[in-house]
Parts: sequence; C-alpha cells; structure tokens
Amino acid sequence: MALPLDLESLTEAFSGNLGMGVDENALISTLGKSHKDHRKLFRKASKGFFVEDEERAFEKCHDHFVRHLKLEFSRFNNAVVMWAMHPWERDARLMKKALKKGEEAYNLIVEVACTRSAEDLLGARKAYHSLFDQSMEEDIASHVHGPNRKLLVGLVSAYRYEGNKVKDDSAKSEAKTLAEAVASRGEEVVEKDEVVRILTTRSKPHLQHVYKHFNDIKGSDLLGGVSHSSLLNEALLCLLKPAVYFSKILDASLNNEADKTTKKWLTRVFVTRADHSDEMKEIKEEYNKLYGETLPQRIQDKIKGNYRDFLITLLSKSD
Repeated sequence: MALPLDLESLTEAFSGNLGMGVDENALISTLGKSHKDHRKLFRKASKGFFVEDEERAFEKCHDHFVRHLKLEFSRFNNAVVMWAMHPWERDARLMKKALKKGEEAYNLIVEVACTRSAEDLLGARKAYHSLFDQSMEEDIASHVHGPNRKLLVGLVSAYRYEGNKVKDDSAKSEAKTLAEAVASRGEEVVEKDEVVRILTTRSKPHLQHVYKHFNDIKGSDLLGGVSHSSLLNEALLCLLKPAVYFSKILDASLNNEADKTTKKWLTRVFVTRADHSDEMKEIKEEYNKLYGETLPQRIQDKIKGNYRDFLITLLSKSD
C-alpha cells in the first residue's frame, strides 16, 4: 500500500534501521499536521510498528516499537544530561554503572582509569566518595573477583607522573620484564605483580618507551595481544594509543549490527572527550585513517535529529 509522501517521511523518522536517534523536525511537521485518517493508514501500512487487532477493530503498537521509541528519544536527553554533569561525577557514575553490570562492562573501568589525566581520575575518586559513601577502590575490590581485580584496583588507584622525563634504562629493563612475563608459562600475565606495577604506576611517556623496547626485544607488537585477559589488552591500548582505542569504540557503536549496549558507547565517547580538543582531534584523524571516512560524515549518515545535531556540535569543538 503506497503511503502519502508525508507519512513516508514519518516512517523514516521513526525507523531505527538506518541509525540512531529520531528526526524530531520530521515528526513535528508530518505527525502534527496529519489527519486522523492518514495516521490510521500509516498504522495499517506499518506492520513492523503496529499489529491489527481484528476482533476489536483497531491497530495497536508492537511492544518492541514502544521500547524502540523510548530508547531513541532518550539518546539526546541522556547525552545532554551527561554533558551537563561535572566530569568527575560523570566518570564516577560510569564506574558505578560498570560495576553493577558486571564483568562484561569492566572495560569501562579500564577506559576511565587509563585515558583520564591524573587530576581527573583523582577527581572521579573524590566524586565517588560523595555520591556513594565509599571509595572507588574498595567497591571494585569487593565486586571484582579473579585475576583482573589486582589490575583494576591498581589502575584506578594510580596518580601518574605527567611530565616528559623518562629513564630509558628503566624502560628497557621493564620491557625485558614484560617480555619474560609474556614468554613464561603457568601464571597468567595479568596476575604477575611486576606487570601490574609497571602498567599501574608508570607515566604514559615512560610506557611509550617500554612499548618501543618491548617491540625491539620481541620482534612483535605488544598491542598484538599479550594475554588471555581482554582487560589487560585494552589497558595497553588505552595507555599507549588512546586515539586508536576510541576510534574502534566509535566504529563499533556506529555499526548496523551493534547491540543496544554497544550503541551507547557513542554518547559516552563524545561527552567525555569533547572538552579535550587535542584528544578529539587525534581521534578524528585516527578514525579517518582506520576507516577511510571522516567521523563527522559518519555521524551525518548514521544519526538523526537532535541527537545528531548535538553530537556534531560537540565534534566541532575540536575544529
């Protein structure tokens, strides 16, 4: 059944098949002005949105359509709320949410701990005290079990030196320590005290030197995956190449096959990195290099409505 042109636009504005968000302007101009007979025609023709109750002679919304609309309308609202928060509170709440979700979300703890400045991570820990009446470290220690606990507690407890001075002999020695840990059998790499010490206490410039020496010693890339622990591998990527990490997170969130959780990563990256213009610029450059497409264009193509406009506005802060 052919729909009137305005209702075709309405269908497109509602649909999540082409990306995220809803086209609020199209909904206002078409739905607001539509006649009740046109809306009935729309309901009857939109089998993916509505189902006919023949016994009672009306068209009712599919439950999944109601859930879909609530989610898509909420994306813009959630982004604005997160953007309005103090960065320390935002990160503290992200950490708490990750702990509540469990092991599948622990990569978010790694992200915050490894990509924030020393002051911002300390601030997030202070906010955690204020919001939840306990320390971030003790909460992680009580929720996380197994080999990753030592790494996660160490990462969030860090207050890294942020100067440029590096002792190259120490970096070379620690590269050898990492190489031996990777080559040894038995205990997992993430469980080795020296590995955890290096990753949780050393400055990021120092770790760049360790990275270079490790690759020279092993003849292979440290970022190629040194452990069965995905958290350890993600920590290395966040510490050594954060622009690559965030580019991969963004691409995964914009994938047509992304699940509900993965799609939420998009808002998180934008609202937490937009104020850091140098970092965001590096992310945009890395994204273009990895995927052959600019991030602004990808957002224009995949996102709709106010949510798209808000993300583009945040992105423009780094121009």
